[in-house]
Amino acid sequence: MTATLTQRYIAATVHSLPPSSQDDVRAELSASIADAVEARIENGEPPEAAERSALNELGDPALLAAGFADRPLHLIGPRYYPTWWRLLKLLLAIVPACVLGAVALGQALAGEGPGQIIGQSIAAALSTALHLCFWVTLVFVILERTGAGLPDWTVDNLPEAPESASGRVNLIASLAFLGLAAGALTWDRSAGFVRIAGETVPVLNPSLWPWWMTGLLALLAAEAAFAVVLFARRRWSAALAVANTAIAVLFASLALTLLGRGQLVNPEFVVLIVERTGSSDLPRILGVLVAFSVAAIGVWDVVDGWLKARRAAPS
Repeated sequence: MTATLTQRYIAATVHSLPPSSQDDVRAELSASIADAVEARIENGEPPEAAERSALNELGDPALLAAGFADRPLHLIGPRYYPTWWRLLKLLLAIVPACVLGAVALGQALAGEGPGQIIGQSIAAALSTALHLCFWVTLVFVILERTGAGLPDWTVDNLPEAPESASGRVNLIASLAFLGLAAGALTWDRSAGFVRIAGETVPVLNPSLWPWWMTGLLALLAAEAAFAVVLFARRRWSAALAVANTAIAVLFASLALTLLGRGQLVNPEFVVLIVERTGSSDLPRILGVLVAFSVAAIGVWDVVDGWLKARRAAPS
């Protein structure tokens, strides 16, 4: 005997339910469908059309069964979605970049070529990002299915209001740091940070004076002027972010170019390090660490400037 549409609909609804509740749901559905069909027939619809319309109105049996079983049909619902999204964005903004830098540094210290360094670093960062997406999502899916609770939201969770980041204290700190940097450059040239047998051994290459060092001091002066302009305007803007990016890129380019050419560090200082440590690889290792430090500081300065400009932009 061919099953009716109602029988097929009820079977499709209850087959995924626990056996203990199937009979109750079957009886409830049978009664509600019969009432709906009867009401439509009383309004003049043919029996077959009334049955079909009533079942169409109930919708997908899978959705109806999920409602009976109180089982979500989404991976992460609205209760957990904001927390999942905030955590995932935070981790993706920090962890892959740290892994990329760590792998690149390790490959560089091991003496690998540029192609190997770039390939291994990008592969490690992408793999880390994929693992973060999978495992963080899996944890929240489990929380969704088990009904584990999160702390209730309170006003204490509100983010802090964005600050101007251009106050007097920041200006004084920036100018003081730049002044110390300029003083350190001139002190290394005149008095020196390293003295051996009463003689001064500059850390930086003396041949950088006067032209290269003049350019470096000019960049420090530009950074000081930028700090003053930022203080006067009281807030970041796209134009200030562009200027900050230009200064950071110029400084990093200058330092990395000199380091790559072997012109940044005083050759006598390198010989002194080799003689004192007995390691011919130490200068190369220190050079790699300096290069990564310069690049990391430059990238951070640029990203931080654009983030502050974005936060300060009118909404």
